[in-house]
Amino acid sequence: MKAELLTAEEQAHRDESFMRLALAQAKLAWEQGEVPVGAVLVKDGQVIAAGYNRPIVDHDPSAHAEMMALRAAAALLQNYRMPGCELYVTLEPCVMCAGAMMHARIARVIFGASDYKTGVAGSVLNIFDAPKLNHHTLLTRGVLAEECATLLQDFFRSRRLAAAQKKQLAKSESQVSPDAS
Repeated sequence: MKAELLTAEEQAHRDESFMRLALAQAKLAWEQGEVPVGAVLVKDGQVIAAGYNRPIVDHDPSAHAEMMALRAAAALLQNYRMPGCELYVTLEPCVMCAGAMMHARIARVIFGASDYKTGVAGSVLNIFDAPKLNHHTLLTRGVLAEECATLLQDFFRSRRLAAAQKKQLAKSESQVSPDAS
């Protein structure tokens, strides 16, 4: 991270601005039927890569938003190490993504919504704070948390509604008998 002297208010505004870009990426995931999680990778105050969830579209269980952003940044930088970079993501990282971030030497991870089932940045456990690891990443939790969580809740609500409607349609079609002519 470039040594910028920002006030707490300036840092919060900066974090919200980049998180809004991550939210825009998450909406792209939703448009493709993917769980709406988005990420942006920032170096020296500039977005250098972005990504959104693509495991269904790409048939790749590792195609999480964070992984997509890390892959794009590595290709751009021609290096898998990204010291000084910050990663903004709309949902707390899972263990796979957290591991990749540590290997990439990401300086700071900023996330929106907590993930109480698989989050490893404080919800289920905090892998970033493990004292025996050789790289430690700064964490900022809860940036635009409500907006990030609402997007996910709305997505899953719409999926449940669509599934219920499909089930109801199939049931009503099976109850219709052909006309006796």
